Amino acid sequence: MKPSLFGITNSNRDFTQKETWGKNQFNSSFPASLVCYMASRNLKLKYLKLNGSSEVLHDYFDPNKLLGLKYDDPNLFFSFESDYSPFQKLVVNNLPRIDLVTINSKDGNCLRGIEIKLTALPDNSTCRLTDDKFGCEIVVRPDTIVYMALSIILSLEEDRKLFKNILKPLNKISDWTHGINVVSYLPLMGLLIDKILSDRLEKQTPLILQPIWKTNGKSQILSDNAFDVFVWSDFAFAQLFLKVAKGELKKDSDKITRQTRSIVWLAKMLLDYANDGKVNHKKVIDELSYNTKNDKAFAVSGRVSYPFMKCKELTTPRIKKQEVKNIILGDGQNLLSPERRLDSVILSTPGLFD
Repeated sequence: MKPSLFGITNSNRDFTQKETWGKNQFNSSFPASLVCYMASRNLKLKYLKLNGSSEVLHDYFDPNKLLGLKYDDPNLFFSFESDYSPFQKLVVNNLPRIDLVTINSKDGNCLRGIEIKLTALPDNSTCRLTDDKFGCEIVVRPDTIVYMALSIILSLEEDRKLFKNILKPLNKISDWTHGINVVSYLPLMGLLIDKILSDRLEKQTPLILQPIWKTNGKSQILSDNAFDVFVWSDFAFAQLFLKVAKGELKKDSDKITRQTRSIVWLAKMLLDYANDGKVNHKKVIDELSYNTKNDKAFAVSGRVSYPFMKCKELTTPRIKKQEVKNIILGDGQNLLSPERRLDSVILSTPGLFD
């Protein structure tokens, strides 16, 4: 058997080539394969979604439904780091690329656009706790905020007039580029976004794929129960950083932090669409930096993400470490260049491919 990943039969990556197993590519292709593997075992993905009280609740989501076709359908095509074309009509200029677009190769239609956050369990903030308190650090790119805004907009497209009216108070901000004009509106932005989301809960859709991989504490050895997959809806993931940002505002209401800046970005993109019917995402990200680098939107530690993700699957992931040989096929592990932590841990854990 040639080097390959379970379930990814048709894709824009050639897994017989060593470069396909390096650096960032493995961090999106392995999670896609893990979803296929869980589908083959009839295991549903853990689904985090928003309820009417603006709380993140747990449910389960069919992995085949996430992919858009059954995992072994010959028409299922995996297009990594690609444009999710249904969003193109919403933006000025080009879309940023999303981690994975699934496509029906029979008709060329995009099925799902997915952002992937491959996260280690535990992180540095929780590794000294008992494993039932382990959490994952989640690092969010600016492009993720863009895709979250566009996902929300597409879901609420027919309600443009309604959320234009909800966001109307934000039109009083004369110049968004100066933090002093914006900071006093931050609590209001959070409330207005909450209202938009809580009034249309049936419109939320899966957006963030967060596979977890668990090690024995801080060691470089995979835990016996090693892998599982969480999926966040667009609304639930917005609530994650809204709640974190509200905590930041309580500590310092006069400063725009990375977390509170993400609220500004989301609110501005929603407002621009409400007013103009288009989002100039690049302008929003570039001009509303508030003297903070744009290399990432924000990050939350495992201590922060844990209350949102706490469940039996977080403590005891359902995929055993021995099953990795059913996901990485054809001696693909020999093509890994351990530049990222998961590659290194897979190669450091003895007996996985015996």
